Amino acid sequence: METGTHRVYEMLQRSYFAVDGLWFVMAEEQFGREKALELDEKVWQVMAKIQARKARELLEIDGDSPAELARCIALKFEAEGHDYHVKIENKDAAEIVITQCPWRDALLSSDRAELGPAIARRICAHEGAGWAAEFSPRIKFELTETLCEGAERCCLRFRQPSTGTETD
Repeated sequence: METGTHRVYEMLQRSYFAVDGLWFVMAEEQFGREKALELDEKVWQVMAKIQARKARELLEIDGDSPAELARCIALKFEAEGHDYHVKIENKDAAEIVITQCPWRDALLSSDRAELGPAIARRICAHEGAGWAAEFSPRIKFELTETLCEGAERCCLRFRQPSTGTETD
């Protein structure tokens, strides 16, 4: 990427994180932490749908497998600056492991790490589920570990039953 374009990209990326943090702080001041988390959860549920649709379009993906979902959500993680890797287990399962998260870094740098566990379970978990639902109602999502809850990584698992009869 040429230098000027890279600087613009970095500026937009920083603005994306800043506006989210600023929005949350303002909502928290006006409505309290619980209501701010509730509103943030709703915003990210809708954002997951928007991002999933755009990622499909950009990557020209028409399918609805966990592997295709992993390719699309990886685009989001790449754009946001996560350190991650994707593991395609088989046609019905994929896993994304995040070892560094810029959202967590933002919480740590603003001395708000105490929000991490609530954000992991209320925002990240619902966002992952939203991506899965946007791809296929058959894809199940599980957030098994999170950096914000003290783990060494975040682990996002997407799977779909191999038969049409399984409903877990």
